[in-house]
Amino acid sequence: MRIKQRLQQAAHNIKRDVLTVYFAARDNRTPLLVRLLALAVAAYALSPIDLIPDFIPVLGYLDDLVLLPLGIFLVIKLTPAEVIESSRAKAQQLVQRPSSPVAAAVIVLLWLLCALGLLYWFVAAVGD
Repeated sequence: MRIKQRLQQAAHNIKRDVLTVYFAARDNRTPLLVRLLALAVAAYALSPIDLIPDFIPVLGYLDDLVLLPLGIFLVIKLTPAEVIESSRAKAQQLVQRPSSPVAAAVIVLLWLLCALGLLYWFVAAVGD
């Protein structure tokens, strides 16, 4: 398998595992402390803010390559097996859903409109 394919598969697996952890955190059968840890891991994975900023060479990606998989591993090991199985099934269904380019374009358009509105508001406020 080529390196690009391996990286794509690893990214796919991490995405699925983050969703698994998220669904496990929402399951009432998961112990409370594990649920809190799972929420923290999922929030960290989905957050644009990193512990170590990505612009720092080598170290910037260290948290993504080490901390995130360790957190996922810990949550999976501490969660009951039946919860992980059902969470993985939900995550796999979500990952396999087809993406819509039209929906993506609508979301980008909404963000652009919000940015333009904010810019207009800022220019109007500074002009007064």
